[in-house]
Amino acid sequence: MEGEVKRFELHPRLAADCFVAGHFELSLLLLMNDARYPWFILVPQRADVSEIHQLSGALRQQLMSESAAVSEALAVGFSADKINIAALGNVVPQLHVHHIARFRDDPAWPAPVWGKFPAIHYVDDAQLAVIQRLIAHLPPEMLDRA
Repeated sequence: MEGEVKRFELHPRLAADCFVAGHFELSLLLLMNDARYPWFILVPQRADVSEIHQLSGALRQQLMSESAAVSEALAVGFSADKINIAALGNVVPQLHVHHIARFRDDPAWPAPVWGKFPAIHYVDDAQLAVIQRLIAHLPPEMLDRA
């Protein structure tokens, strides 16, 4: 129907590969199900957006604010040597921004993490501690856990 607003739906691949950690004003915060790395993903909750430039200026600014908060929380909360940030979209076309805490002794260092090793999935709800560790270093007013 013309003029109908399309509802945001998380891409099935992200839904299968990640845990929902919370909601920012714009983005859904996900944790990748790979215990090798503290690896969070921001997904702007807008339908049919595959590129950052497709967001309005205000929404780009909001995404940058959320990204900076996640990056700083990863750096401080996990004592990371480097934070990798990437928006690739070759496999999952829905706009999503990876934030990965990297360490000089991690198995893929210094190369990118993609395609290096199969994921080691979290067990026994271990992902909850990783999510809580990140959240403890975010500004409390930014994230809604609901």
